[in-house]
Amino acid sequence: MTRHAHHPTALRRLTRTLPLLIALLAVAWTTRAHADDEPAEEPPVQLRGVGELGGLIVLSHTVQLSKSGTVFDYPSDGGQNVFFPFWRLSAELELDGAHTFILLYQPLDLQTSKVLDRDLVADGLRFPAGTAMDLRYFFDFYRGSYLYDFWWDRPRDEFAWGLSLQIRNAIIDFTSADGTLSRTRSNIGPVPALKIRVRRTLDSGFWLGGEVDGMYAPVKYINGGDSDVQGAIIDLSLRAGYVVTESVDLFANLRLLGGGAEGTGTPEQYSDGYTANWLGFLSPSLGVIWTPTASL
Repeated sequence: MTRHAHHPTALRRLTRTLPLLIALLAVAWTTRAHADDEPAEEPPVQLRGVGELGGLIVLSHTVQLSKSGTVFDYPSDGGQNVFFPFWRLSAELELDGAHTFILLYQPLDLQTSKVLDRDLVADGLRFPAGTAMDLRYFFDFYRGSYLYDFWWDRPRDEFAWGLSLQIRNAIIDFTSADGTLSRTRSNIGPVPALKIRVRRTLDSGFWLGGEVDGMYAPVKYINGGDSDVQGAIIDLSLRAGYVVTESVDLFANLRLLGGGAEGTGTPEQYSDGYTANWLGFLSPSLGVIWTPTASL
Protein backbone atom coordinates (compact mmCIF):
# COMPACT_ATOMS: atom_id res chain seq x y z
CA MET A 1 0.00 0.00 0.00
CA THR A 2 1.32 3.43 -0.91
CA ARG A 3 0.58 6.87 0.37
CA HIS A 4 0.49 10.01 -1.71
CA ALA A 5 3.47 12.33 -1.41
CA HIS A 6 3.05 15.12 1.07
CA HIS A 7 5.02 18.33 1.25
CA PRO A 8 6.68 19.52 4.49
CA THR A 9 5.68 23.13 3.87
CA ALA A 10 6.81 24.30 7.31
CA LEU A 11 10.34 23.04 6.68
CA ARG A 12 10.39 24.59 3.21
CA ARG A 13 9.26 27.94 4.53
CA LEU A 14 11.94 27.75 7.19
CA THR A 15 14.70 27.10 4.65
CA ARG A 16 13.43 30.01 2.53
CA THR A 17 12.99 32.64 5.24
CA LEU A 18 15.40 31.80 8.06
CA PRO A 19 18.58 33.08 6.33
CA LEU A 20 16.81 36.38 5.61
CA LEU A 21 15.67 36.71 9.23
CA ILE A 22 19.18 36.01 10.49
CA ALA A 23 20.54 38.61 8.08
CA LEU A 24 18.05 41.25 9.26
CA LEU A 25 18.92 40.57 12.90
CA ALA A 26 22.62 40.83 12.10
CA VAL A 27 22.12 44.14 10.30
CA ALA A 28 20.14 45.47 13.23
CA TRP A 29 22.97 44.42 15.54
CA THR A 30 25.49 46.46 13.55
CA THR A 31 23.56 49.68 14.23
CA ARG A 32 24.74 49.60 17.84
CA ALA A 33 27.58 51.98 18.68
CA HIS A 34 31.01 50.56 19.52
CA ALA A 35 32.88 53.75 20.28
CA ASP A 36 35.04 52.18 23.00
CA ASP A 37 36.28 49.28 20.87
CA GLU A 38 40.00 49.64 20.26
CA PRO A 39 41.47 48.08 17.09
CA ALA A 40 43.88 45.29 18.05
CA GLU A 41 46.76 43.91 16.09
CA GLU A 42 46.62 40.31 14.95
CA PRO A 43 48.77 38.12 12.69
CA PRO A 44 48.14 38.70 8.95
CA VAL A 45 47.64 34.94 8.56
CA GLN A 46 45.74 32.85 11.08
CA LEU A 47 44.92 29.15 11.06
CA ARG A 48 42.05 27.63 13.02
CA GLY A 49 40.73 24.15 13.61
CA VAL A 50 37.15 23.62 14.82
CA GLY A 51 35.70 20.36 16.11
CA GLU A 52 32.24 19.42 17.40
CA LEU A 53 31.08 16.27 19.15
CA GLY A 54 27.53 15.53 20.25
CA GLY A 55 24.32 13.80 19.28
CA LEU A 56 21.74 14.02 16.53
CA ILE A 57 17.95 13.92 16.95
CA VAL A 58 15.72 13.28 13.92
CA LEU A 59 12.83 15.76 14.06
CA SER A 60 11.38 14.76 10.67
CA HIS A 61 12.60 12.69 7.74
CA THR A 62 10.66 11.35 4.75
CA VAL A 63 11.78 9.71 1.50
CA GLN A 64 9.81 8.64 -1.58
CA LEU A 65 11.47 6.75 -4.45
CA SER A 66 9.43 6.95 -7.70
CA LYS A 67 6.02 8.58 -8.01
CA SER A 68 4.28 5.27 -7.27
CA GLY A 69 6.47 4.72 -4.21
CA THR A 70 5.59 4.92 -0.54
CA VAL A 71 6.24 8.09 1.42
CA PHE A 72 8.51 6.45 3.99
CA ASP A 73 8.65 8.16 7.38
CA TYR A 74 11.99 7.24 8.94
CA PRO A 75 11.25 8.14 12.59
CA SER A 76 8.01 6.11 12.76
CA ASP A 77 8.54 3.50 10.01
CA GLY A 78 12.33 3.16 9.94
CA GLY A 79 13.61 3.29 13.52
CA GLN A 80 15.19 6.75 13.42
CA ASN A 81 13.51 7.69 16.71
CA VAL A 82 16.80 7.29 18.59
CA PHE A 83 19.84 9.44 19.44
CA PHE A 84 22.66 9.21 16.86
CA PRO A 85 26.31 10.22 17.35
CA PHE A 86 27.32 13.43 15.61
CA TRP A 87 30.63 15.10 14.86
CA ARG A 88 32.16 17.52 12.36
CA LEU A 89 35.57 19.03 11.63
CA SER A 90 36.58 22.20 9.83
CA ALA A 91 39.80 24.06 9.02
CA GLU A 92 39.92 27.83 8.55
CA LEU A 93 42.44 30.19 6.98
CA GLU A 94 42.07 33.88 7.83
CA LEU A 95 43.93 36.56 5.89
CA ASP A 96 44.40 40.14 7.14
CA GLY A 97 41.56 39.71 9.61
CA ALA A 98 38.92 40.15 6.89
CA HIS A 99 39.00 37.16 4.53
CA THR A 100 38.28 33.64 5.80
CA PHE A 101 38.37 30.41 3.79
CA ILE A 102 36.75 27.34 5.37
CA LEU A 103 36.84 23.61 4.56
CA LEU A 104 34.27 21.46 6.39
CA TYR A 105 33.69 17.72 6.60
CA GLN A 106 30.33 16.54 7.99
CA PRO A 107 29.75 12.76 8.20
CA LEU A 108 26.18 11.52 8.44
CA ASP A 109 25.47 7.79 8.29
CA LEU A 110 22.18 6.71 9.87
CA GLN A 111 21.77 2.92 9.95
CA THR A 112 18.73 1.28 11.55
CA SER A 113 16.86 -2.04 11.58
CA LYS A 114 13.09 -2.32 11.69
CA VAL A 115 10.27 -4.77 10.94
CA LEU A 116 7.83 -3.08 8.57
CA ASP A 117 4.41 -2.30 9.98
CA ARG A 118 2.99 -1.81 6.47
CA ASP A 119 3.98 -2.45 2.86
CA LEU A 120 6.82 -0.36 1.48
CA VAL A 121 7.17 0.31 -2.25
CA ALA A 122 10.48 1.77 -3.46
CA ASP A 123 11.31 2.10 -7.18
CA GLY A 124 8.68 -0.48 -8.14
CA LEU A 125 9.73 -3.10 -5.57
CA ARG A 126 7.29 -4.10 -2.83
CA PHE A 127 8.60 -4.95 0.65
CA PRO A 128 5.63 -6.66 2.38
CA ALA A 129 4.52 -5.74 5.90
CA GLY A 130 6.34 -7.91 8.43
CA THR A 131 9.64 -7.82 6.49
CA ALA A 132 12.72 -7.30 8.68
CA MET A 133 14.65 -4.40 7.12
CA ASP A 134 18.18 -3.03 7.22
CA LEU A 135 17.98 0.69 6.40
CA ARG A 136 20.75 3.13 5.62
CA TYR A 137 20.65 6.87 5.00
CA PHE A 138 24.16 8.07 4.15
CA PHE A 139 24.61 11.80 3.56
CA ASP A 140 28.22 12.83 4.13
CA PHE A 141 28.98 16.29 2.82
CA TYR A 142 32.02 18.41 2.10
CA ARG A 143 31.71 22.20 2.11
CA GLY A 144 33.99 25.03 1.11
CA SER A 145 33.14 28.59 2.18
CA TYR A 146 34.41 32.14 1.87
CA LEU A 147 33.53 34.92 4.34
CA TYR A 148 34.30 38.64 4.41
CA ASP A 149 34.32 40.11 7.93
CA PHE A 150 32.89 43.65 8.02
CA TRP A 151 34.23 43.95 11.57
CA TRP A 152 37.78 43.15 10.42
CA ASP A 153 39.24 45.79 12.77
CA ARG A 154 37.69 44.08 15.82
CA PRO A 155 39.48 40.70 16.18
CA ARG A 156 37.34 39.56 19.12
CA ASP A 157 34.10 40.05 17.16
CA GLU A 158 32.82 38.98 13.75
CA PHE A 159 30.10 40.03 11.33
CA ALA A 160 30.81 38.14 8.10
CA TRP A 161 28.93 37.39 4.89
CA GLY A 162 29.90 35.01 2.12
CA LEU A 163 29.18 31.96 0.00
CA SER A 164 29.41 28.19 0.40
CA LEU A 165 29.61 25.31 -2.03
CA GLN A 166 28.64 21.93 -0.65
CA ILE A 167 29.24 18.59 -2.36
CA ARG A 168 26.30 16.28 -1.77
CA ASN A 169 27.24 12.61 -1.41
CA ALA A 170 24.11 10.56 -0.73
CA ILE A 171 23.09 6.89 -0.52
CA ILE A 172 19.56 5.71 0.33
CA ASP A 173 19.37 1.97 0.87
CA PHE A 174 16.35 -0.26 1.57
CA THR A 175 17.35 -3.93 2.05
CA SER A 176 15.53 -6.86 3.62
CA ALA A 177 17.50 -8.48 6.44
CA ASP A 178 17.80 -11.74 4.48
CA GLY A 179 19.19 -9.85 1.47
CA THR A 180 16.57 -11.06 -1.01
CA LEU A 181 14.95 -7.62 -1.58
CA SER A 182 16.91 -4.44 -2.16
CA ARG A 183 16.63 -0.96 -3.64
CA THR A 184 19.42 1.64 -3.55
CA ARG A 185 19.69 5.21 -4.77
CA SER A 186 22.98 7.14 -4.86
CA ASN A 187 23.73 10.67 -5.91
CA ILE A 188 26.51 13.25 -5.91
CA GLY A 189 26.29 16.90 -6.86
CA PRO A 190 26.99 20.56 -5.94
CA VAL A 191 24.80 22.59 -3.58
CA PRO A 192 25.58 26.36 -3.37
CA ALA A 193 24.42 28.45 -0.39
CA LEU A 194 24.66 31.86 1.20
CA LYS A 195 26.57 32.09 4.48
CA ILE A 196 26.46 34.48 7.45
CA ARG A 197 28.48 34.27 10.68
CA VAL A 198 28.40 36.56 13.73
CA ARG A 199 30.18 36.63 17.09
CA ARG A 200 30.27 39.06 20.00
CA THR A 201 32.86 38.63 22.76
CA LEU A 202 32.37 40.14 26.22
CA ASP A 203 35.16 41.55 28.38
CA SER A 204 34.77 38.53 30.68
CA GLY A 205 35.84 36.19 27.87
CA PHE A 206 32.39 34.73 27.32
CA TRP A 207 30.98 35.06 23.82
CA LEU A 208 27.82 34.43 21.82
CA GLY A 209 27.71 33.52 18.15
CA GLY A 210 25.65 32.23 15.29
CA GLU A 211 26.18 30.85 11.81
CA VAL A 212 23.86 29.93 8.96
CA ASP A 213 24.29 28.38 5.51
CA GLY A 214 21.04 28.50 3.54
CA MET A 215 19.61 28.13 0.05
CA TYR A 216 16.32 27.37 -1.68
CA ALA A 217 16.34 27.18 -5.47
CA PRO A 218 15.34 25.22 -8.57
CA VAL A 219 18.29 22.85 -8.87
CA LYS A 220 18.29 22.75 -12.68
CA TYR A 221 19.20 26.44 -12.88
CA ILE A 222 22.19 25.83 -10.62
CA ASN A 223 23.75 22.63 -11.90
CA GLY A 224 22.93 23.17 -15.59
CA GLY A 225 20.65 20.13 -15.91
CA ASP A 226 17.22 19.94 -17.48
CA SER A 227 15.41 18.04 -14.73
CA ASP A 228 12.58 19.68 -12.81
CA VAL A 229 14.05 19.43 -9.31
CA GLN A 230 13.92 21.85 -6.40
CA GLY A 231 16.27 21.72 -3.45
CA ALA A 232 16.93 23.42 -0.13
CA ILE A 233 19.50 23.46 2.63
CA ILE A 234 19.59 25.08 6.06
CA ASP A 235 22.50 24.65 8.48
CA LEU A 236 21.87 26.94 11.45
CA SER A 237 24.12 27.05 14.50
CA LEU A 238 23.70 28.98 17.76
CA ARG A 239 26.55 28.79 20.25
CA ALA A 240 27.94 30.18 23.50
CA GLY A 241 31.62 29.93 24.31
CA TYR A 242 34.50 30.99 26.52
CA VAL A 243 38.03 32.14 25.64
CA VAL A 244 40.21 29.78 27.69
CA THR A 245 43.57 30.97 26.28
CA GLU A 246 44.68 33.00 23.28
CA SER A 247 44.71 29.76 21.31
CA VAL A 248 41.76 27.79 22.73
CA ASP A 249 38.01 28.49 22.90
CA LEU A 250 35.43 26.05 24.25
CA PHE A 251 31.75 26.27 23.31
CA ALA A 252 28.33 24.66 23.55
CA ASN A 253 26.36 24.46 20.31
CA LEU A 254 22.82 23.84 19.11
CA ARG A 255 22.51 23.10 15.40
CA LEU A 256 19.55 22.68 13.04
CA LEU A 257 20.18 20.74 9.83
CA GLY A 258 17.34 20.73 7.33
CA GLY A 259 16.36 20.72 3.69
CA GLY A 260 16.22 18.16 0.93
CA ALA A 261 15.18 17.85 -2.68
CA GLU A 262 12.15 16.88 -4.74
CA GLY A 263 11.58 16.34 -8.44
CA THR A 264 12.17 14.08 -11.41
CA GLY A 265 15.67 13.46 -12.69
CA THR A 266 17.03 10.98 -15.21
CA PRO A 267 15.09 7.67 -15.23
CA GLU A 268 17.12 4.63 -14.24
CA GLN A 269 16.58 0.88 -14.08
CA TYR A 270 13.48 0.23 -11.91
CA SER A 271 13.04 3.98 -11.36
CA ASP A 272 11.11 6.77 -13.08
CA GLY A 273 13.69 9.23 -11.69
CA TYR A 274 11.38 10.87 -9.14
CA THR A 275 12.69 11.46 -5.61
CA ALA A 276 11.30 13.37 -2.64
CA ASN A 277 13.66 13.59 0.33
CA TRP A 278 13.05 16.08 3.15
CA LEU A 279 14.67 16.12 6.57
CA GLY A 280 15.04 18.11 9.77
CA PHE A 281 17.72 17.21 12.35
CA LEU A 282 18.64 18.83 15.67
CA SER A 283 22.13 18.45 17.11
CA PRO A 284 23.33 19.58 20.56
CA SER A 285 27.12 19.40 20.86
CA LEU A 286 30.26 20.61 22.57
CA GLY A 287 33.17 22.01 20.60
CA VAL A 288 36.65 23.48 20.61
CA ILE A 289 38.31 26.16 18.47
CA TRP A 290 42.10 25.87 18.27
CA THR A 291 44.04 28.83 16.85
CA PRO A 292 47.72 27.79 16.83
CA THR A 293 48.79 31.09 15.23
CA ALA A 294 47.00 33.33 17.76
CA SER A 295 50.13 34.22 19.73
CA LEU A 296 52.52 34.54 16.77
